[in-house]
Amino acid sequence: MAATSTPAAALPELVPDPVELPAGLADLRAEVRSFLDDERGAARWTPRADVWLSGWDESFSRRLGERGWLGMTIPTEYGGHGRTALERYVVTEELLAAGAPVAAHWIADRQIGPSLLRHGTEEQRRAFLPGIARGEVYFGIGMSEPDSGSDLASVRTRATRVDGGWRLSGTKVWTSGAHHAHAFFALVRTEPRDDAHRHAGLSQFLVELDSPGVEIRPIPLLTGAHHFNEVRFDDVFIPDARVFGELGNGWAQVTGELAFERSGPERFLSTYPLLASLVGELAGAGRADAGTRRRVGSLVSRLWTLRAMSLAVAGALESGRAPELAAALVKDLGTRYENEIVDAARLLVDIPPDPGAESGFARLLADAVLHAPGFTLRGGTNEVLRGIVARGMGLR
Repeated sequence: MAATSTPAAALPELVPDPVELPAGLADLRAEVRSFLDDERGAARWTPRADVWLSGWDESFSRRLGERGWLGMTIPTEYGGHGRTALERYVVTEELLAAGAPVAAHWIADRQIGPSLLRHGTEEQRRAFLPGIARGEVYFGIGMSEPDSGSDLASVRTRATRVDGGWRLSGTKVWTSGAHHAHAFFALVRTEPRDDAHRHAGLSQFLVELDSPGVEIRPIPLLTGAHHFNEVRFDDVFIPDARVFGELGNGWAQVTGELAFERSGPERFLSTYPLLASLVGELAGAGRADAGTRRRVGSLVSRLWTLRAMSLAVAGALESGRAPELAAALVKDLGTRYENEIVDAARLLVDIPPDPGAESGFARLLADAVLHAPGFTLRGGTNEVLRGIVARGMGLR
């Protein structure tokens, strides 16, 4: 029997059209690099791996806000700067490459701001966007739940209609920075679950985390560091003014939000400071054998490929599209790549990881090793992402 194939025209767009950064952005990049050099020179922080999770520094976020490097794509009428997604991309990748402490503002700037512009009410935008742009208002993400894994459609947190609003009861888990954040978007059930239509009956609420009935419990890492949290709602009142978007449209809103979460340069630059340090160690040791060159060359070439894919998604987002399949691909390929940097560093340099070191290769390697198990889990496991891509291509 002859093999059949799906016509190319019927296949979805896996990666949007390539995007070239305008030459004029070189000045912006130089300005950011000069600022970061001054910051390091003043010893305000030490470069680390995986800083968008672990590098919580509110003073640094405020300094970025003062320079206009947060809320860059937020319109000026909401306290932002009305700049392009590609300008924001340049600033973002420089911060990540430098290992700067960006965790405090990261979620708010990356996805909450754009989501508020797309689905928020006028009052919600004016309440939160100016503070996000100043680097003074911080958000978490209220999606995952205990025993649900990456299956967001199985959430059990429930909102019940009451006079003037809603009452929330349930639990969210793996919420980064909730113990510092001011608020988060919670995905909850507002209608009974229908197994035939699992994505129906879901809505989002904007929950202020100092509300009565909200309890935040730490989930410490093996190192004792505290980044993740369990957030419990015990009959928490949410006024109607804090319903986010349309009731019952939560699934569509969340999947659109995930395009911002999954496609950015943080999905392949979390371990870039380690890669840069690895190259420095190899150069200092005079390691230039063919095997080493092949290994490092492969990592660098794949970095540029991932960057091109991520830039293409940024261009699509700026044009108003939400390329969910392309975002899933960036996250899947990028997080596997980050782990391979860790493997190469351990193979090529005979320096053991040292979490007690103040700085340098040993500390960067230790941070990367300890954080690596989460790379392919957060933002949706890679297995789930491959299912999304397969479903989008009509393969399942």
